Amino acid sequence: MSSRDLDSAARTDPALADPELRAAFEECRRLHAEHGKTYYLATLLLPPAKRPYVWALYGFARYADEFVDSLTDPDPDALVAWGDAFLQGLAGTGPTDPVGRAMAATMRRWDIPVEHVEAFLASMRRDITDTGYATYEDLRGYMYGSAAVIGLQMLPVLEPVAPGAEEPARALGEAFQMSNFVRDVGEDLERGRVYLPAEDLEAFGVTREDLLAGRRARSTPRAVRELLAFEVERTRAVYARAEPGIAMVHPTSRDCLRTAFELYGGILGAVERAGYDVLWRRVSVPLPRRLAVALPALGRAQLARRREARWRQLPA
Repeated sequence: MSSRDLDSAARTDPALADPELRAAFEECRRLHAEHGKTYYLATLLLPPAKRPYVWALYGFARYADEFVDSLTDPDPDALVAWGDAFLQGLAGTGPTDPVGRAMAATMRRWDIPVEHVEAFLASMRRDITDTGYATYEDLRGYMYGSAAVIGLQMLPVLEPVAPGAEEPARALGEAFQMSNFVRDVGEDLERGRVYLPAEDLEAFGVTREDLLAGRRARSTPRAVRELLAFEVERTRAVYARAEPGIAMVHPTSRDCLRTAFELYGGILGAVERAGYDVLWRRVSVPLPRRLAVALPALGRAQLARRREARWRQLPA
């Protein structure tokens, strides 16, 4: 499948005739399929010619994130060196590593501003030293680079058809990341971080020590459940701000975006169904639910692509 997708993209992007660049995109596809299964499933609803660029955006973000988020072999110094080399490559002859090459090609094809990438790398560097955020607004400052700009990077690929699509794209990036923060509280504790704002912990009478004790004891105190319920509802409000953006992108992109919206939003429901017991286990959206969302969307996406093809064939 990936070869056909790359062939489709190469029809409008001759750079993808280069075997080395195709191999770079394939490496990003592998990262995406292995580490971002929900998002990868949604990507299959895009026109084939757009899929490789989404692999590159995801692969770049995942590759950078692993330098600081690996539970077994974190390497913050390598993040700094790799990020600097990528930005220097953009300003010169181009990045040399596969993930960087695919990302640079994607930025050229879709005119993605380098400022978005700089903001992303700056937030990744914050993970080297920052272990928490005092307020929700402080956390949003971090999420601008780590999540909101990912939505902004995706937007050109999805092809906005209405003004004002940027703000919903930013909100959707935040909503996705907040869903991850709620789901991954326990894993993040292992990395020495708490992404839930300190002001929220204080409001519900929860301390970091309470979270760590609950993880060790495999139990969730009532105050922690109430805190997580609050975060779930606040994140749903962010999804509500993002939802109008689905209708603002090209018809052939909407089913991909809607599917990602519903499946990532479904993480919050999975947390609720688990009784907020996320301190010692990782919940997920069940496969039957993922298929129930994705399969009907696949039919709609194929219909949208056929309509687009017929429209393009109409005489001027």
